[in-house]
Amino acid sequence: MSSKSVTFCVSQELEVPLKVKIGSLEGSKELLKPSQKFTNPVLSQRVSNVLPFSEMFVSVQVFDEETNRNLTIPIYTPYVPFKNSRKWDMWLTLPVTISQLSIHSMLKIIIWEYDGVTKVKFFSLKTPLFNTNDNTLKRGRESLRFQFDDPGSGTVEANKMQELINKYYQGEIKPVDWLDPLTFQRLEKLNKNIELPKGSFILNIEYPLFELPIVDTEKMSSDLQKQIPTYHNFEVGNEGPDSRQEPQVKISLGSSYDSTLKFYDPDQFSIDPIEEKFRRLERASKNSSFDREVKPDSKKRDILIKIINYPPGTKLSAHEKGLIWKYRYYLMNNKKALTKLLQSTNLSEEIERREVLEMMDSWAEIDIEDAIELLGSAYKNLTVRSYAVNRLKKASDTELELYLLQLVQAVCFESASTLSDRSSSEFTIVDINQSGATSAATPKSPQSFMVNSVQSLENSNMEQSSVLISPLAEFLIRRAIINARLGNFFYWYLKSESTGNQYLIHILESFVSRLSPQRRSKLEDQINFISILVELCQEVKGLKDTTPKKQELLLHLIGTRLKPFLKATPVVLPLDPDYKLIDVIASDCKIFKSSLSPLKITFKTEENVNYALMFKVGDDLRQDQLVVQIITLMNELLKNENVDLRLTPYKILATGSNEGAIQFIPNDTMASILSKYHGILPYLRDHYPSPDQELGVEDWVMDNFVKSCAGYCVITYILGVGDRHLDNLLITPDGHFFHADFGYILGQDPKPFPPLMKLPPQIIESFGGADSFNYNKFRSYCFVAYSILRRNAGLILNLFELMKTSDIPDIRIDPDGAMLKVKEKFCLDMPEEEAIIHFQNLINASVNALLPLVIDRLHNLAQYWRA
Repeated sequence: MSSKSVTFCVSQELEVPLKVKIGSLEGSKELLKPSQKFTNPVLSQRVSNVLPFSEMFVSVQVFDEETNRNLTIPIYTPYVPFKNSRKWDMWLTLPVTISQLSIHSMLKIIIWEYDGVTKVKFFSLKTPLFNTNDNTLKRGRESLRFQFDDPGSGTVEANKMQELINKYYQGEIKPVDWLDPLTFQRLEKLNKNIELPKGSFILNIEYPLFELPIVDTEKMSSDLQKQIPTYHNFEVGNEGPDSRQEPQVKISLGSSYDSTLKFYDPDQFSIDPIEEKFRRLERASKNSSFDREVKPDSKKRDILIKIINYPPGTKLSAHEKGLIWKYRYYLMNNKKALTKLLQSTNLSEEIERREVLEMMDSWAEIDIEDAIELLGSAYKNLTVRSYAVNRLKKASDTELELYLLQLVQAVCFESASTLSDRSSSEFTIVDINQSGATSAATPKSPQSFMVNSVQSLENSNMEQSSVLISPLAEFLIRRAIINARLGNFFYWYLKSESTGNQYLIHILESFVSRLSPQRRSKLEDQINFISILVELCQEVKGLKDTTPKKQELLLHLIGTRLKPFLKATPVVLPLDPDYKLIDVIASDCKIFKSSLSPLKITFKTEENVNYALMFKVGDDLRQDQLVVQIITLMNELLKNENVDLRLTPYKILATGSNEGAIQFIPNDTMASILSKYHGILPYLRDHYPSPDQELGVEDWVMDNFVKSCAGYCVITYILGVGDRHLDNLLITPDGHFFHADFGYILGQDPKPFPPLMKLPPQIIESFGGADSFNYNKFRSYCFVAYSILRRNAGLILNLFELMKTSDIPDIRIDPDGAMLKVKEKFCLDMPEEEAIIHFQNLINASVNALLPLVIDRLHNLAQYWRA
């Protein structure tokens, strides 16, 4: 886009991480003479004094010139062996967004080398991130020239040819397909023939080529305020102070040719009515029978494949939509193309809608992940949603359970108001009467009714009423009736979301009314069981006394309420319906030290297994429930590829909007382990010693530890889990490492400058060090897991898309950005090799990070004083 265009993006609104590409270093310096090597052998330790292309690496960080402080930690290029040139060609992502930059932000670049022992500085450079003439963020390539023997040197190389190349890549120079490759070949030859004087160097870097110029408007606005004159007008004959008019502001824009002011256009991303009218006329005039025979050439086919492989959530341009529409009949055998066709179709247009909906019946069967995408909020058409539901019918109950939480959220999109203006043939009307029997009906207009709970549905004397049920809701109800385990989670997921939502209450009523008397009785037992746990929590929390007194009250309540209830009525555990509770083990029940006073209660099951859980009231567990569900899904995706990373996705169930249960797994926090054992290895040796092994721990225990560390390292990075400290990193005696407390996700964190990945150095130490076999195995598992999850990114992104309207705190902050934050972590714009290198850099940066260690110490100190 031309730099003269008035369309631009404001840097303060761009929540995109800053990236810089380190290209190459040209030039050389005088090498040591043989006599110098003998007279001063210390100089030979610096490799650049001996070899013409010595190995180097580069660090970059953002520096604020106004406050004279660093804004980020340095990010380093990985190791690259040099032969005939120093060339990195590496994109580095800095831990700062463009919105956090100012006109005073500088890029501090340090070139490093080794002196045989440690890294030493070769040269340091600074360059502004914004162009000083127009306040725009730099785009394209830049060359920095410096003189090795002059530390104060370092300027931007004024290269006219490079400016032209940047304009070419920015679209300001029209490309010529046959001429451009020849031109660039010629330029490469010219560059090779240019020799720099000894001691002179040029560092080539590159900034991202954004489609629009990015402008820092704070500096512009402050400059404008200084230039604005203020005039005070007075009426003639009345010069009193009360007659003064409002100040009039006059801004001189200069001549039409010299003006440099740029204005933000709020309609720049709106639909152009002229283009929209042209599109409608073009599609209406074309003969669909002719389009059936249209086939793309090889170039167009490559473009179509690229468009079809776009990840979910990618907005198609008008040109891309036009291509998909033009070759829609050619794409009918491509199952991945249907979602892109629906994005390219205006379903409010009768002609387009009728044609596309007819095509769907003959389309190649789509995958489950695409069916889930069609249930998102972007697709309101019930025929499209019914098509997706028909595809879901082929999923097994086990598979359906993995997505059930999101499917319940998808039901929320289908509000009664949305369905009420549809024809009755597109949904199911179910009559509910007092006996619980159901029958189909088609009323003239949808009638809605609402009761406060399942009990009121059973006990009320209301007359027969009609409930409007969408295709998705009807499908879920029927599957939940057939499969008791699925029905268990379906009920509680709906229950926790149904507060104030009449439509979800309608679905709950329909589901419960269709259950058999025996199933309904079991559900009532679960409801009574949860009510008792809520009462126990509330009474214990309400007692303003010491912890021993609260413990005494808990044991009394267990003995008088919970124990008699379970003795008389065995209950299927809502948290895990594979177990039936028959008694409570009072001796293993306690109160956790917390403001909410959560309870740990251990039950005896019919299967003769002790099952411990933690129950909390006053805390919304739906975010933790979502994270654990996604971890469970990722674990299944990895196992499908025969990769078992020994993950521990403990169970969480929100039984209401501020209450729920958490499975309790015996563990120790890393903080307590380090305090008691002064290391993880002594802890593992204490439980499973093996003198024959190198580290003194049983092989299978260390294998558990290495694999689980790799799994959670990858997953918590993708989900952007924050607030990581040594108290929510847990380890079991048999080596299973896992995370707890997911109160901050998607990059949210209460601590300043949170690391992208939490990898404490104590874990690396327990592997045997950064040069050990276990550490290499850990990294290999990380790369394998990251690659597998990237291949399944479409499914994960679609599941997050369905959660946009949920009350999950860290999604509610920015619903549209939630999926984009996860998408960013997958690095889908990179080939797999680059993505693996990117992840390797993250591991290296996490291992070498100092700030998390300081924060961990401060956290431990705060915990000590709090205790």
